[in-house]
Formats: sequence, C-alpha cells, structure tokens
Amino acid sequence: MYAIGSLAEKAKADPAQLHSLQVATVIAVTKRDWVASHHSAAIIHGLDLLEHPPDNLIAVTTANRGTGNWNTYKGVRVHAAKLPPAHVTMRSGVPCTSVARTVVDLARCSSFIQGVVVADSALHGGMTTKPKLDAVLTHCARWPGTQGARRAVEFSDGRSESVLESAARVIFHEHGLAPPDLQVWVGSQQDPRIGRVDFLWAEHRTIAEADGKGKYKDQGLAVRQLQRDTRLRDAGFEVVHFTWAEIFYEPERVIARILAAFDRAARLG
Repeated sequence: MYAIGSLAEKAKADPAQLHSLQVATVIAVTKRDWVASHHSAAIIHGLDLLEHPPDNLIAVTTANRGTGNWNTYKGVRVHAAKLPPAHVTMRSGVPCTSVARTVVDLARCSSFIQGVVVADSALHGGMTTKPKLDAVLTHCARWPGTQGARRAVEFSDGRSESVLESAARVIFHEHGLAPPDLQVWVGSQQDPRIGRVDFLWAEHRTIAEADGKGKYKDQGLAVRQLQRDTRLRDAGFEVVHFTWAEIFYEPERVIARILAAFDRAARLG
C-alpha cells in the first residue's frame, strides 16, 4: 500500500492521524467492512487511555459474524457486534465507532479504572454526554461487560482534567475515601480566590494536588505553586501533593497522608 507523501509525513507527528492511516490501510488491504473501534477509535478521537496497547495493534468491529478466519490478520483484533448507524462516524476518512460507543466498548472490555479514564476524557473534552453514554448502554444492555461499563460511566466526571486525576479518583474510591469535589476555587475571606485545586474535601478542609510528570519543569511555576500552598495553609487548609508513581505504586501512603491531614484539620477545629 502507498500513501501520499505529505499525508504520511503529517501522520508522523500526530498519533490520531497515524492510527487513522494504519486503520485505513488494514481496511483497504482486507477489503472488509470493518469499523475502527475500542482503543483504535479512542486514539483516532483523541481520547485519553491509561493502558496503551502495542503500537502495531489495530482494533476493529464488524457487524458480520462468521465471515472468515479473523486470526489470519496479523496485528488486527477483530470484534463482532452490532453497529447501528448512530454508533458509527467518520474521522479522517476512516469509519469508526462514535465517541459514546467507543467509551462503552472500552469500559466493557477493560478494567474499571481504564473505563473511568476514557469516560472522563470524553466528557471533559465535550465529545460526548452522560445521556449519550446512557443511550449506548441501554442499546448494549445484554452484552458482556455492560454492567461494569455502566458503573464506570456512573462514576465518570468531566471535571477530571487528566489521566492522573481520573485514576486518583478511582484509587481514592477503592480505599474508602469520600468523593472529593473537583477543580474548585478556594480561599479565605481576605483572599477568596487563592487557587483552583484538583481535589477538595471541604468538610475536612483538605486539598490534594496531582503532580503530573511535567508540572514542575518550569522553575517559576514550581515557585508559584509553593507560594500558593503557603497561602492555602495560612487560610486553614491542609495540602497534600502526590505524584504518578506514588498514587500507582504506593497508594496506601498517599491515602494515609490524606487521612492524617483530615485528623490535623479536625484537631485545629
């Protein structure tokens, strides 16, 4: 297969375009009525993923069951399921499942945390809505994994702004913490808008901040963050920071620090 040089060059810098090109190639070579789905559709739509598949693996769905030996197509994972017109769209010239169908498919076939990450991403980006997700869930009500997908959709929240924040919400939930408020402006009577924080437990006057890998590469930003933390503490808030590695590999320690912050706030009244 050949592609126009300018298109291939552009695809090198754009994961969505590159994956679209790969899917288009697979469909052209196989001459199948396949639709990009699951992780492939998520990449094409620009949705966040926690668990990334191999770069050379394409996921497609066909509505035609029993039409050949799909195992002969190396690097292609073929799913068989109904594809009503409302569940299919075109992106970059490639047929793929709609954002809502993509979220539900991934939530049905993967872990709860992956389902929440992709649902949060779709909602935060304004690419779908809870009613649209519910409509797809209703259509797929008897399909395998739909109960888990419904749980992920119900838990999802478009206020989560990153994979780290979405994953942290799940880990907080799994460790029994009450749901925090998200992306809230906090302050004092003298300074009512000190900053917008990632997580807030208002009843415990405790804030948690998810520090992504690149958050403090800018030294000026790091200094401003420290200054903001000081102002928040002066206003009577406890502030807990955690990194990607901490929340995934030492979650108990992060939870313990948050609970200790709850206790300190209670003692201070």
